[in-house]
Amino acid sequence: MEQEPKYKKAVSAANDLSLGISIVVAVAIGVGLGYGMRKLFGYEWLFWLGVFWGVGGAVLNVYKAYKKQKKELDELAKDPKYARRTYDNSDEEDDY
Repeated sequence: MEQEPKYKKAVSAANDLSLGISIVVAVAIGVGLGYGMRKLFGYEWLFWLGVFWGVGGAVLNVYKAYKKQKKELDELAKDPKYARRTYDNSDEEDDY
C-alpha cells in the first residue's frame, strides 16, 4: 500500500486557501494603488480606477483557477478508471 506524503493535507489546505487570499490581495493592491494615485495626482476618480483594477485582478485570478481546475477534471475524465460506461440495451425487449 502506498504511503501518503507527510505534509499532503497541509499543502492541500494551503492550495485551497490560495484562491481566497489572492482575491483579497488583488483588491487590496488595487485599492492601495488607487489611494496612492489619488493622493499623488489629486483626482478622485483615480481611486476608483485602482479599485476597478483590483477587482479585475481578482476576477482574473478566479478565471485562472477555474481553467486550471477544469483542465484537471478533463484529464481525470479521460482516465479509463473514471470513464462513463454506456450499456447497449438493443438486445433486450421493451417491457411496455
